Amino acid sequence: MISKFNYKNFLFIIALCFSILGFSQNNRKERKIVKAVDKHEANAIELIKKSVNINSGTMNFEGVWEVGSLFKKELDKLGFETKLTDGSAYGRAGHLIATRTGKRGPKFLMIGHLDTVFELESPLQEYRMLNDSIMKGPGVADMKGGDVIIILAMQALKDAGVLDDMSIEIVMTGDEEKSGDPLELSKKDLIDAAKRADIALGFENGDNNPKTIVVSRRGSADWQLKVTGNPAHSSQIFTEAIGSGAIYETSRILNEFYLQLAKEKDLTFNPGFIIGGTTLKPDTDGTGGHAFGKTNVVSQETIVRGDLRAVSLDQLIKAKETMMKIVSENYPNTQAELIFSKGAYPPLTKTEGNIKLLGYFNTVSQDLGFGSVTAVNPRNAGAADISFTSEYVDMAVDGLGLTGGGGDHTINETGNLNTVATQAKITAVLMYRLVNSKL
Repeated sequence: MISKFNYKNFLFIIALCFSILGFSQNNRKERKIVKAVDKHEANAIELIKKSVNINSGTMNFEGVWEVGSLFKKELDKLGFETKLTDGSAYGRAGHLIATRTGKRGPKFLMIGHLDTVFELESPLQEYRMLNDSIMKGPGVADMKGGDVIIILAMQALKDAGVLDDMSIEIVMTGDEEKSGDPLELSKKDLIDAAKRADIALGFENGDNNPKTIVVSRRGSADWQLKVTGNPAHSSQIFTEAIGSGAIYETSRILNEFYLQLAKEKDLTFNPGFIIGGTTLKPDTDGTGGHAFGKTNVVSQETIVRGDLRAVSLDQLIKAKETMMKIVSENYPNTQAELIFSKGAYPPLTKTEGNIKLLGYFNTVSQDLGFGSVTAVNPRNAGAADISFTSEYVDMAVDGLGLTGGGGDHTINETGNLNTVATQAKITAVLMYRLVNSKL
């Protein structure tokens, strides 16, 4: 006879055996995936080093092409159909596109970029190891490390024998840091891929915290405010014939922007510069200019340039409508025009699908022993290429790339190589589970 104490232990052991058996059967492939990442991690880190030492500033077309060719060879080995596109129509190097067509499951779009902000004249041109795991180098976190994580995850899926099941399109753009013109041509390949996909995974480095990923990014649109008034001797300001002048009208508009929109959560609208006076000479590149005026002359012209960042398409539309209405309610004898740029990055809107995908990612991370993962505050997530998928895919997350050290876009950019394998394991297992309905 089994004692009460031993019976409880017996039931626990039986339950544990069934649990372990089920785990073993359901996760045999996952264990292969994890082991494959470990096997290829050293090669992946060498690939990061090699790519970082190739200057691929956006306007160094040869360098962008060279990095694209480097990654293309790796994806060719894994059975992807690959091509480097010609970006001359929008004044850039072009993109790397790699595809595989699988037998079942959702269609994945994986997003990276080949270019960096470090042009040929930058003082930062090669990597340097600060210790055994922290690499300082141009684009190591933003985002050559993320590109290599994509490749490493694909290698692990292939080694585990599950890559053939999957439909995957990888787009590594050549102009994320400085988009080509016109934008509709620059982003056409990415948008077309998004239209074919169900799930988008972006490998930017998020807010440089491996415990967070991005489910929402704010879009960015530039705006220009032009205001005119009646020039006259200052003694005539506020009269019926002269009115308030351009500078007062500009002040009214900017103040109303603040009063009516500043409390809107996750919305920002920053006037970057302002020039005003009797005559203006704006710089052709839109970064400033010169103004002439006198203290005893009512101002005739002002120009303000700024940006607008919104967390959803709905918020962006409403903000634009509010700003346009404010601009239309002019002070006497003034006129104002607000122009929003066409080349704008849309927001990555937070959706139920994105939140659900975060939940899946979090589950995989915890199952693999890497701890929980939460969403990045969208105020800490700038515009990125994944935002162009927002209207088309059911689920999207970003920030799956290499963890950096907070010096992105500066000569202090660093990447934590300890996160290469971690991010690749979570990514590959997540994709395996999504294809095999194990979530």
